[in-house]
Amino acid sequence: MVLLGLSALHLSWLFLCLFGVYWVPMAYDFKPFDKKIGEIGEWLGRELSGVRTGRAAPAILDGITVESYGTRMQLNQVANIGVEDARTIRIAPWEASMAKEIEKAITVANLGLSVGADEKGVRVFFPELTSERRVTLLKIAKDKVEEARQSLRSARDDVWSDIQKQEREGEISEDDKFRFKDEMQKKVDAANAQFDASLERKEKEIQS
Repeated sequence: MVLLGLSALHLSWLFLCLFGVYWVPMAYDFKPFDKKIGEIGEWLGRELSGVRTGRAAPAILDGITVESYGTRMQLNQVANIGVEDARTIRIAPWEASMAKEIEKAITVANLGLSVGADEKGVRVFFPELTSERRVTLLKIAKDKVEEARQSLRSARDDVWSDIQKQEREGEISEDDKFRFKDEMQKKVDAANAQFDASLERKEKEIQS
């Protein structure tokens, strides 16, 4: 009897007719791979948010920490952060005494922003982008996406090696191996499509 070329559904019906039971195809555990894809996507999102454009974007301050009562704390844990206008972020410390510390932390971070303290807290100004700076930012964004793709390729290679190993050791069939490979590639294609969409959004932000 030749079973090659039959789909999983056809095989299930064949086993039901011959043996009175359904044949359930082997499943590969893609959960670690899915988790890794999610982590890569989150990393890329953080990195792209740090690529400063001419518009006020609070996310650029996500990595800023300040000293508070002997502990390093995230900026959003000691102050309210909001957009005052298209090129200005307003930071309102919960304690007025923190204003100078926040101003210093942002300045030291060397984000290419202008910072000033006033009676209401701290204002962060985003300077107008030059054409040359836009080209540089676009290159940085593309490099970040390529880094994400490289991480994805590495994770994909690890999964494919594991699938091949299982087939060599007789844990799965050759048909299972190629079915798992197809599933894996669909996940890779979907992740790359998300990376492309993220880059496209960033390009529009940089060029606007």
